[in-house]
Amino acid sequence: MRYAPCMSDDYQIIIPPSFIELYQDARKRLTITQSELRDRYEVCEDLAHHLTQHCQSIHVEIGVDEQEVLVRCHKGLCAPESGVSEPEARWVVTRLAELLSWPWPEFND
Repeated sequence: MRYAPCMSDDYQIIIPPSFIELYQDARKRLTITQSELRDRYEVCEDLAHHLTQHCQSIHVEIGVDEQEVLVRCHKGLCAPESGVSEPEARWVVTRLAELLSWPWPEFND
């Protein structure tokens, strides 16, 4: 069995590699503590789950295209007051698309 690098006996949630990569340097070393990584992951994962119903209702009730809903969500999460960084915002929106079974967002850099 293969474990994520930050899994321990007292922490049973496996953090996906896609999230860990947000906090790794070029040598694949974490740039924050494991505790901070767990905290940030939990915030972002909870946020993605929290947004699913809202985004689904915007798509169904108002008729906004799935990609447009994700783009708008990303834009809102990139605001300084959102509490997440830009890389975290991308991760949250990508995770949100996954939870909704929508195509992954197309980010314009």
